[in-house]
Amino acid sequence: MPTTAKICGLSTADTLAAAIAGGASHVGFVFFPASPRNVLPAQAAALAAQVPDGIGRVGVVVDADNALLDAAIAAGGLTALQLHGQETPERAAALRARHGVEVWKAIAVKRSADLDEARRYHGAVDRILFDARTPPGALPGGMGARFDWTMLRGYRHLTPWALSGGLDAASLADAVATTGATLVDVSSGVESAPGIKDVDKIAAFLQAVHRI
Repeated sequence: MPTTAKICGLSTADTLAAAIAGGASHVGFVFFPASPRNVLPAQAAALAAQVPDGIGRVGVVVDADNALLDAAIAAGGLTALQLHGQETPERAAALRARHGVEVWKAIAVKRSADLDEARRYHGAVDRILFDARTPPGALPGGMGARFDWTMLRGYRHLTPWALSGGLDAASLADAVATTGATLVDVSSGVESAPGIKDVDKIAAFLQAVHRI
């Protein structure tokens, strides 16, 4: 299967346009006030209006309450929720039933045993996102951290999955060759500073995706 890409943490019209022009399959908007990539519902609505049909609009949340989720989904016209907190399989399944959108669950990985956590979510979510575990007290994602990709070599899981953590244009080919990922998710790897996306880095990353 071809590899596709999600550009996450978009917050400006020009960087969103770069992701769309470069052929991203998904774009991500972060609804988490502690993140430098956080967007307010009004920002998300303005950005979502630029996204053509056929490109997934993913809202990244961390242990969000229903009020925030309602606002995010309505504003962003979201097609998926990406859960980055301590959401249980039961909470994930309830959100999928309540909102009628795809639900993705990020699994923090440091050791091979962490991959087993993903199995708890089979049947409750539409996709697993394997991301690097960040240090205690740090943001749960978007830190540019990388885990040992060889842990995913030959990995089989009944739920579709994607790869995140430490990806950029230079590392992408190795990451995909090692893991077999068919969807990759990048945020800090296409930034010039935390929360500041770079249109040239977005273009280079998506060109690397198309070369695979």
